[in-house]
Amino acid sequence: MIFSRLPRAQGLYHPGAEHDACGVAMVADSHGRRSHSIVADGLTALANLEHRGAAGAEPTSGDGAGILVQVPDALLRAEVDFELPEPGPDGAGAYAVGLAFLPVEDDQRTKAIALVERIAAEERLRVLGWRELTVRPDEADVGPSAQACMPRFAHLFVAAEPVDGEPPATGIALDRLAF
Repeated sequence: MIFSRLPRAQGLYHPGAEHDACGVAMVADSHGRRSHSIVADGLTALANLEHRGAAGAEPTSGDGAGILVQVPDALLRAEVDFELPEPGPDGAGAYAVGLAFLPVEDDQRTKAIALVERIAAEERLRVLGWRELTVRPDEADVGPSAQACMPRFAHLFVAAEPVDGEPPATGIALDRLAF
């Protein structure tokens, strides 16, 4: 059997109705207010999507899930040991931060970081710094299969470079560059 093909029609299944879909939930404040209750409600929604976690015979190892939140600027400024740019004149964010899954082996991680930094430069993004993240898999319900292949986690911080005398991109324009 070739696994890249759709299965044949059988029972209630028909390959013509096949589509990909992740479990998605959204919790937001329509006025843009930040609140811990939004995160708490998001975690509740995530827990209710347990059936989308792709857990196998080992129920504590799935294919991952998470939540997307606004950049916690004050927290990140307090945590990093490098300078982050202040918001742009329109109040829009002047830096972007992303979560990187990096190799565990030092030499491979160094190569991955160099590759990310090269690509960032090609997109006219300046790498402001990296923040290695602390994880505690023994304190969470992370299964042995997941722990065996767990990468290193780091935050990557970038800002746009000025282009043709124009100020650096901020806000949604920076988001587009970063993505």
